[in-house]
Amino acid sequence: MALDKNQIAKRIAKEVKEGYFVNLGIGIPTLVANFVPNDISVEFQSENGVLGMGPFPYEGEEDADIINAGKQTITTLLGASFFDSAFSFGMIRAQKVDLTILGAMEVSENGDIANWKIPGKMVKGMGGAMDLVASAENIIVAMMHVNKAGESKILKRCTLPLTGVGCVKKIVTELAVLEVTPNGFRLVETAPGVSVEEIIKATATHLIVDGEIPEMSID
Repeated sequence: MALDKNQIAKRIAKEVKEGYFVNLGIGIPTLVANFVPNDISVEFQSENGVLGMGPFPYEGEEDADIINAGKQTITTLLGASFFDSAFSFGMIRAQKVDLTILGAMEVSENGDIANWKIPGKMVKGMGGAMDLVASAENIIVAMMHVNKAGESKILKRCTLPLTGVGCVKKIVTELAVLEVTPNGFRLVETAPGVSVEEIIKATATHLIVDGEIPEMSID
């Protein structure tokens, strides 16, 4: 059974540890805040100038003045702070963020990431992605394993313009958890009901499979 976007976010939430400062990118990563256990203290940061983001608001309780970098309405937790983008990027560039969770269009086996532009399509710009990948020491990518045409987004080499080089540490997709190693992608976990063979078929590069691969827990 392939995971949906909420289940991908729920699995990534298990990577968030007590006391972490975490930046959530646009897309699937924004859902992670909904699944972090209540018994750990975490500070979610958004590069538009928010520290202390909470889960998405319930319908009817949105405040249009409180948004994340993707212009989605958010909630804030007790003690949250607001600041300008210069201060926010200073925090990122000074490596004060412990974990960065990003979406991606492609990831290569050596940890390169492409997540900002498809040639020929209009984009507003790279936004904060370049600063995040250049400064972060721990980057987890939340993405779909294949695109709408069924083509793998997990590649030997990225074909789209790069955002960062050799920076991704781990990927969580609808099919698997993959770790980027010096020898390429290593299969860490399979999604419930998804076979190793299915994952290999959906991956457009060599996949290291060592022994019995556990099934990921998303409870």
